[in-house]
Amino acid sequence: MSDLAGRSNIVMKAKELGFKVDSHTPELKDILKDIKQLEHEGYEFEAAEASMALLIHKRLDRVERPFNVVGYHVSMRRDGSTSICQATTKVMVGEDVAHTVAEGDGPVNALDGALRLALAQFFPKQVKPVRLTDYKVRILDSSSGTAAKTRVFIESSDGHENWCTVAAHDNIIEASLQALIDSLEYRLLLQRTAPKKRPRKKSTRR
Repeated sequence: MSDLAGRSNIVMKAKELGFKVDSHTPELKDILKDIKQLEHEGYEFEAAEASMALLIHKRLDRVERPFNVVGYHVSMRRDGSTSICQATTKVMVGEDVAHTVAEGDGPVNALDGALRLALAQFFPKQVKPVRLTDYKVRILDSSSGTAAKTRVFIESSDGHENWCTVAAHDNIIEASLQALIDSLEYRLLLQRTAPKKRPRKKSTRR
């Protein structure tokens, strides 16, 4: 992305998000720098406007993230002829902590279930309608074989709006998790509200 085209696109997107900006807004330089750095790492924002919106908000809004994933674990085991994937997440919202466990058809499906199960304790109305509608993976360096960096696109919907997030990482699970986190964070950005209070270290199994 050229500097001129980049600034123009960022200003247009920021205005769509409700920010009063122009081509001389100081934060635009930092936003453009962030985008160029992430694109160098393998991100692609042209088809992932939700991820772009989050970058703009983090620089212009300067509010704390609604949640943080401070730990996770993914495992897979075979039970007879059936493979079972299980994911555990530890999510913090403010000072509250939620530990959740979910099983899925694959590691990404299990992570998606565990993450949404945790956030539903704090943001039930915002998170429960969200569904993953598409999941795409692109290998960025085929010469590296199974060690290649991967780019993950996740498309989500709440039944009314659709959005796409992107992440890139050497580890496909890490890339998938970051794209999932961005998807749910974007949903909370659309409908900001104060989280419900939950006891610390709440564990839920599904």
